[in-house]
Amino acid sequence: MSSAVARNETAGFDQAGFDQFIDRRIDPVWITQARKDAWSAFASMGWPNPRDENWLRSDLRGFKLAKYNPTDETATQSVANAPVRLLEGVDVAGLIRCENGMVTSESLDPKYAAKGVVFGSLSRCARDHAELVKKHLHAQININTDRFAALQAAMWTDGYFLYVPKNVVIDKPLHIHAAMGDGDVDLSHSLVVLDDGAEATVLFESSSETPNAGGFHCGGVELVVQARANLRFVGLQDWGSNTWHFAHKRASVGQDANIQWTIAAVGSKFAQVDQRVALVGKGANSHVNGVLFTRDRQHLTFNTLQRHSASHCTSDFLYKAVLQDRSRTVWRGMIKVDEGADKTDGYQRNDNLLLSDNARADSIPGLEIKADDVRCTHGSTSGRVDEELIFYARSRGFTRQEAIRMIVTGFFQQIFDRISIESVREALGAAIARQVRQYD
Repeated sequence: MSSAVARNETAGFDQAGFDQFIDRRIDPVWITQARKDAWSAFASMGWPNPRDENWLRSDLRGFKLAKYNPTDETATQSVANAPVRLLEGVDVAGLIRCENGMVTSESLDPKYAAKGVVFGSLSRCARDHAELVKKHLHAQININTDRFAALQAAMWTDGYFLYVPKNVVIDKPLHIHAAMGDGDVDLSHSLVVLDDGAEATVLFESSSETPNAGGFHCGGVELVVQARANLRFVGLQDWGSNTWHFAHKRASVGQDANIQWTIAAVGSKFAQVDQRVALVGKGANSHVNGVLFTRDRQHLTFNTLQRHSASHCTSDFLYKAVLQDRSRTVWRGMIKVDEGADKTDGYQRNDNLLLSDNARADSIPGLEIKADDVRCTHGSTSGRVDEELIFYARSRGFTRQEAIRMIVTGFFQQIFDRISIESVREALGAAIARQVRQYD
């Protein structure tokens, strides 16, 4: 059965559709109850208020949930042509493939499985490793955040679970690919838990079957980095140009633990991402890198929060955006320092490079400090590409497009330098190069 047929035979995102969804599932009782609680929250809420600061610059009038139906888990998924970017030249320890929100294949190097590492379908792991999943699933994402968070918690179809036991080091990356067909839906969820002293690298990418594909993605990401653990998490969002993308992303970082989180967004028609990192243990460390590249009439909104809840913590957020055509980006960053979180060192920066007079970048940094003896700073720049640089390059034989590509690559170099995996740097650079258009 094709996914198109499945859409016709499946009820929508309403009470009947939710009841049908629950009937098809094979979930533990605790998950079923959590789904029902989240659905009640979804049903009782309205869509985000355009006067809400997080949604003030986002236009949802074109989004119609009634156009989409939940993925039918019993139907055969087929999204064979969705491109994979981050695997080239990489020797991995495990692979997960997901199509329209359902895991279709999973593997893990036996030597890591023998050490207690769990890596696979979230639905399966919720049954087979309930004690690990139950403690952390949706613990960081409040279902009352907005209607999209509630919907995702109620009707997530499948997803990805990684658990790395205490002091276990996975010395090869783990790769996850989420693929979506034209007009389809993905409500997958990612849950990563690193126990004390553990270490892992996760490469996560999402893509559509065709460059112009439409669809609806409503996802959740929860990263739990416990004391002295180290997590490198790379995410590349390359959905089709008519896809609506909503996501809540959370990380919790324990004592003397480290997270390096890189997000690259080049796809979708509209994206609204709520990303938060909570530094909950003394000496916790976070480095977050964002690469945004927009074209046509794309609209990408990122609301970020660095939450310092313990002392002697460091957070460093750097987001860079390049905009073409009539596209728009919105970045709203906040550093919050709780009472008692002394010796905090928080930094956030957003730089924007506009390749068109019609592009627009909104940058809204903010600080909320309730502790003494802290250092928190922020900065933002926005400007046009320097025509003198283009002239200089063209005078030496480069085309205008080649010159712009070099300037854009140089603009992102600061972030590329922060990425320790060479293949990831090359893949992100190639993805950005493909986006550059020619301007006369």
